[in-house]
Amino acid sequence: MATGAHRTASTREKLERAHRAAPRLSQFSTLQKNQTLLAMANAIESQADRILAANQNDLESSSLPEAMRDRLLLTLPRVSAIAAGIREVVALPDPIGEVIAEWRRPNGLLIRKVRVPLGVVGIIYESRPNVTADTVALTLKTGNAIVLRGGREAAHSNQCLVEILNAVPGLPEGAIELLDSATRDSVQELIRARDLVDVIIPRGGAGLINFVVENSVVPVIETGAGNCHIFVDESADFDMADRIVINAKTQRPSVCNAAEKLLIHQSIAETYLPRIAKKLVAQGVELRGDAAAVRVSPQILPATTDDWSEEYLRLCLAVCVVANLDEAIDHINRYSTRNSEAIVSASEANARRFLRAVDSAAVYWNASTRFTDGGEFGFGAEMGISTQKLHCRGPFALAELTSSKYEVVGSGQIRT
Repeated sequence: MATGAHRTASTREKLERAHRAAPRLSQFSTLQKNQTLLAMANAIESQADRILAANQNDLESSSLPEAMRDRLLLTLPRVSAIAAGIREVVALPDPIGEVIAEWRRPNGLLIRKVRVPLGVVGIIYESRPNVTADTVALTLKTGNAIVLRGGREAAHSNQCLVEILNAVPGLPEGAIELLDSATRDSVQELIRARDLVDVIIPRGGAGLINFVVENSVVPVIETGAGNCHIFVDESADFDMADRIVINAKTQRPSVCNAAEKLLIHQSIAETYLPRIAKKLVAQGVELRGDAAAVRVSPQILPATTDDWSEEYLRLCLAVCVVANLDEAIDHINRYSTRNSEAIVSASEANARRFLRAVDSAAVYWNASTRFTDGGEFGFGAEMGISTQKLHCRGPFALAELTSSKYEVVGSGQIRT
């Protein structure tokens, strides 16, 4: 397909192309889809230098803060990981055509509920070029067309990736469309194209997600910001808690499943808080805390009311001393964005209660919140992490990119 058409076509024309491509993609066999995806993975690896050059162009023109530049940055290992992620999607079962349920009625009608593609999936995301390839792989595997609207900071990277992916033989025109990211106009057109687009998935900060949710006339699968919490219970093993807290905060602070808040049981605050504060500060983490935390550790600055709701996305962590498990659960359910929360505890009773009572998409016992990820869950990749409760919740991928329909087989039955 000519890439020039993608640069000059209007948003409406691109959406119309995707709308026409969706029925053709829905008829692709599993073999066709897998062969196309393998060709895409090979093409990405063989053109890694071209991708890195485009990414360098984006980095040189970007004014993003350092933590956000990490999301934008591509390296050779990250490009290889993108290709590996596509191959993992190939290895997963194809959900399309799966019979979810089947039964026969007394009148002889055979009714089966089967998985089918959604149709045209629109995704609006910020400066993470790996999302471009990940979401293309998932939508193609499920027979959907995709319309991508990435952040302007990643414009060159996204354009390069889409050109490489679209050049793979056998794709119908419109299977992968990339919208202009220079202005918000393309976002406005996409979220109002109910006649051409079946679902919108926004990925990014709270501002982007809220804008799409509040203004879209197309159904939205809401992915959420990550104000994630870790509660260190009174029975916690301190060495384990250290590993989990430091990993969840510092391993990649710019992502939505990084820890932003640390709650500590008051009975261990005097001993555990100075210890973990020292280790976090040594890792470059700025600490803020409530009055009890500040009293215990001089390395902690006083927190404001806004700190408890803020998603930092950088090396900053707010610390709160809580009286008991109930107070920890109440605090999390009040301030959380319903993404990922964890308890570090040797008490199974406390942990089970925490797992049941905390109202988030992923709740952990003795593990880092950083595992809330499609790849880590065995999905190959993810479209996002849904924090809503309808259609899907948590990391979602192939199964959640499907709808269903009923196939009804008769032998001449009529209704009386």
